[in-house]
Amino acid sequence: MTAYTPILVLGGLAALFAIGSIAIAPLTGPKRYNRAKLDRYESGIEPSPLPVGGGKVSIRYFIIAMLFIVFDIEIIFLYPFAVAFDSLGWFGLIEMFIFMLTVFIAYAYVWRRGGLEWD
Repeated sequence: MTAYTPILVLGGLAALFAIGSIAIAPLTGPKRYNRAKLDRYESGIEPSPLPVGGGKVSIRYFIIAMLFIVFDIEIIFLYPFAVAFDSLGWFGLIEMFIFMLTVFIAYAYVWRRGGLEWD
C-alpha cells in the first residue's frame, strides 16, 4: 500500500483543487452580464438571430466539431505505434496499415458527402 500512497495523495489533491475551483468560481468571478456575454457563440462567426420563442440552431457546426474530435482521436492512436514501432515488427506495420486505411476510407466518405464544406 505504501507504493500507492503518492498516487492517492496526488489524486486527493487534484480532486480537492477541482472541487475548490468550482466552489470558489461564483464568489470570485465577475457579475456584470451584458448582451454579448449572454449571446450564443458560434466559433467566432456572428451568431444568426433566433426567433423570439427560440428556434432551430444549425446542426452543421456541431457535426463538424464531432468530425474533428473523431479524426483527432484516431490520429492520437498513431503515437503509441510510433513509440513501439521497432518492437512490433511486421504485425504492427500491417495492423497500422489496416487502421490507416479505415481512417482514410472514413475521411474520403465524409469529404465526398460534403461534410467538410463551410457554407
